[in-house]
Amino acid sequence: VLEHRFRTFICLCTKLLHVDYKTMKVNKNTQIKGKAQKWKDVRSKRCRSSIKPSELNSSPVIVKMIKEHQVSVKKKPSVKRLKNKPKTVSENKKNSPGSGFNKPDSQANGCSTFALDDEKEDFQDCREGSESVHANGMETSEDTEEVQAGRLEGEALHHCAQRGNQQNRAVLVMQKNQTMCFRGKCIVTCLYGRVEVMGFTIDEGQRSYPLFSPASHCPLTIRALGNSDYIRDDRTEASNILQDYLSQASRKKLVKKVTQTSSIILLDPLETPLTRFLSSFTHLSELFSPPVSELMSAVLDTPLNGLGMIPLGSTIEGLKTSRSCRDALSTVVSACRGDIDGCAVILVCGIKNVGKSTFIRLLINTLLNHTSSVDYLEGDLGQTEFTPAGCLSLATVKEPLLGPPFTHQLAPEHMIYYGQHSCETDLDRYLESLKSLWRRRPQSREMPVIINTMGWVKGFGFQLLVDLIRFLPVTHVVQLSHGGTTQCPSLTPEFLRTAQGYHTRPPTQTALNEFTETHYPPRTYTHLNVQSEFQGVGRQGTATHQRSNEHRELSLLGYLSQLQSPDPGPVRPLHTLTPYQVPNTAVALGVMHCEVAPSHMFYAANASLVGLCCLAEKVTSKGGPVVLSQATLCPCVGFGVLRGIDMARGLYFLLTPVDPSILRKVNCLLLGAISLPSCILTTQPGFESEMPYVTADYSFDLTGAGKLRVFKGLMRPSLMGVQ
Repeated sequence: VLEHRFRTFICLCTKLLHVDYKTMKVNKNTQIKGKAQKWKDVRSKRCRSSIKPSELNSSPVIVKMIKEHQVSVKKKPSVKRLKNKPKTVSENKKNSPGSGFNKPDSQANGCSTFALDDEKEDFQDCREGSESVHANGMETSEDTEEVQAGRLEGEALHHCAQRGNQQNRAVLVMQKNQTMCFRGKCIVTCLYGRVEVMGFTIDEGQRSYPLFSPASHCPLTIRALGNSDYIRDDRTEASNILQDYLSQASRKKLVKKVTQTSSIILLDPLETPLTRFLSSFTHLSELFSPPVSELMSAVLDTPLNGLGMIPLGSTIEGLKTSRSCRDALSTVVSACRGDIDGCAVILVCGIKNVGKSTFIRLLINTLLNHTSSVDYLEGDLGQTEFTPAGCLSLATVKEPLLGPPFTHQLAPEHMIYYGQHSCETDLDRYLESLKSLWRRRPQSREMPVIINTMGWVKGFGFQLLVDLIRFLPVTHVVQLSHGGTTQCPSLTPEFLRTAQGYHTRPPTQTALNEFTETHYPPRTYTHLNVQSEFQGVGRQGTATHQRSNEHRELSLLGYLSQLQSPDPGPVRPLHTLTPYQVPNTAVALGVMHCEVAPSHMFYAANASLVGLCCLAEKVTSKGGPVVLSQATLCPCVGFGVLRGIDMARGLYFLLTPVDPSILRKVNCLLLGAISLPSCILTTQPGFESEMPYVTADYSFDLTGAGKLRVFKGLMRPSLMGVQ
């Protein structure tokens, strides 16, 4: 104790020698001009008499010691080159509980100061300097290894991740702006700090969220955002949090990695009826594993592999957003948060494979950071977000979209079954369906609306875009393109004044006046051009599960997985499920995409996907099945598989996940061009003989016997730059 006091006394004397006592008036209760009142009367707390400046030279011993100290300071210090970067001292090292003194605080200039426990306020500047170094990514403990921002991969994963107490559970510590790109699936819970996934911020204290990163889409990336601005005791608080999930040895290793800007996430294995159902098919068993092109970048043998996650190296860039994309997101979010007349209506358009769906997911997730829900109007028949293909729908999104479309199939508020992947055969019905959906949306809603459109931006497809902007009260048009040029004319307000639509003509609208007069579309809007820069932009994926027809099959399988039991257990094939028995006199049966003779209607509908629709008029029968002569525009509440038809008893056998209370309103079954995936019929375990609905006794030599298949492996000349 005497030694510490003596050192403190020497340091104090040295500092006082540099003060000009002739021009400075000493008053312990007076604040120095230009500085905060930090230096208070702490000398009276040291249990020793105060030292006057005039008494400093009275003791020869003190004078000699001061001179020796000054000589030592003037000497050129010896420099020792460090192999590693310098490390600051953590607050755990500074505040030693067993001593009345604090260890020296590391300063930016390399000096040190001494402080008593009662003098914490006097040296606040020193702590702020240390914390500024801390915030710049340097470690604050001799036991802490330096961790830099960037991709978390390789050996760093072994040091920053630990297995939990429960089987296949892991805890991961990430520093601010660190990222981890991965394939697989998991449930993420933020225990400390904040992380961001696909534009959605997950704070500590929020509930857990499922993450899906299959090989069919771009891999997900988790990015650490650090803590809020307030200062917290990071080590102690993190240790208390981790004791519920890790053993003492694992907890001790991870606590060394925790800083004030760290984030801690808990990763649990994810097993749902969807994942079990998809994995039951042989060709989908590796859906959540890295594709062949990413195997060399996969980081194996980490604590995360056991729970179904495979981190990827930095050679896989993950989701890449361009500067124009980030600017457009910022503009739209600022407009939605600001004072806008009514609600923001954002229409997203662009050519195929340019990233419209990804941009929309980013936009929805970013908006959900600021609002409770977002309305979504689906206008893309081929690549739907929340329903099987062939549907136009209006949905309210309340949860973040942290996976591809087949992982978040839901029941929209309003839906119309169009029955085809494209609208080119009936443009009028397409426009009428979108108009009908928009009318059903309450105009008093103030939540933002996002409109997805097709990738058909030439010819009639471009004219449909012009009509949609004129029909709907659009406030923002986000037009995606690539290669530095637009693949179609820019849909600016100036261009729209002279553009010709499918139903509209410049300068005034000549069709659908009743619709436009009641909704007063705005005369102008904000046009945002986004240049996509990700790898493979403008081209359809060629790897397994990355083609558009495979995406449609996955969405339909995702919908049918709702037939499985939510309880863990083996997957039940569709032929083992108990169907509903529906009298054919109570519901009408119709075909939407082609003309079918009434005598062949049941052959076409058997073992097919049908839309469960509600006709406005009551269905009446004259003692037999009711058949619709033409397609009609009516609401759809879901889908079902027409498993069988009993002509003798007049019954349809229907499998559907729709709730029975809603099924009571269904009085129409519509058959479209959306067919069941072949794996549903060919993968039926439990049959030793011939499987139902599948036969080998069939001749494709007959004209029209086989379905016309389009080989999508060939690229169109227009997409290859050959005119």
